[in-house]
Amino acid sequence: MTNTNPIRIDIGICTFRRPALEETLESLFKLTVPSDAQVRLIVADNDAAPSAKDLVDSMAARSPFPIRYVHCPKSNISIARNACLSACEADFLAYIDDDETATPGWLAALVEKARETGAEAVLGPVRALYGDDSAGWMRDGDFHSTMPVWVNGRIITGYTCNTLLDMRSPLVAGRRFALALGQSGGEDTHFFSQLTEAGGRIEFAENALVLEPVPASRASFGWLAKRRFRSGQTHGRIVAANNGGAKRIPKALIAAAKAGYCGAVAAGFMLMPVRRNRYALRGALHVGAVMGMLGVREIRQYGTAEAA
Repeated sequence: MTNTNPIRIDIGICTFRRPALEETLESLFKLTVPSDAQVRLIVADNDAAPSAKDLVDSMAARSPFPIRYVHCPKSNISIARNACLSACEADFLAYIDDDETATPGWLAALVEKARETGAEAVLGPVRALYGDDSAGWMRDGDFHSTMPVWVNGRIITGYTCNTLLDMRSPLVAGRRFALALGQSGGEDTHFFSQLTEAGGRIEFAENALVLEPVPASRASFGWLAKRRFRSGQTHGRIVAANNGGAKRIPKALIAAAKAGYCGAVAAGFMLMPVRRNRYALRGALHVGAVMGMLGVREIRQYGTAEAA
């Protein structure tokens, strides 16, 4: 039976020197909100100076929802995500990135799935929008869109670019993003992996769509490889944390073998760029996993001018 009790929903937007924040907020102003819901926006500014405050203040006057601005000047994305968690006073907290735009039915679809399933977290799809100057293989293979990964029929980890958390769940309440991963990235993978390991469930709302333009700075094989490598490092760190000492060595060897296999297959598809690059990027992921298991420090991705 559908729950008809009134609910409160906060939407967290972490930002760092992104002019696109204005478009994100504009899209949220146009949301179709469930009739029994009250919505509030939380903007967590991760810049050393409160660079987003003037924009947020100017838009608050015409916002259909209250907006709370939080300045968390440490250039660490985990601090910004945690600021949204701490500022949240609602039943649910949704996250959307500051370079994305929500479709009108985004929030309602997330909430509907959460009510239907009782899951601690719900993920939605992120559809990449490619410019005309993007490589053909990149558009054809759609390498930038984000979807959950199912393992044996379950989603065991997640992302914060399109998600809803049930703040009433004891498995969510008090949980925080790892500060040590706040500049390298992977803090969301770590957060959701810990959630499911504790018994939490993650579900998928296919109609909860957000859109993300792919800027020229990200429209390259190098950027994709760096991101996959970092994701592999995060996975490797998690594996290492759960397998101390010599126990991690066989897993590192398996990941290394997978990296070698992916490299060989990529070479075999040299004349088929979509397949070639898909396997090459998968290889970068496995190489990153090996590095993570061996304790190699993650590359820095947040809190830099490049990240902005």
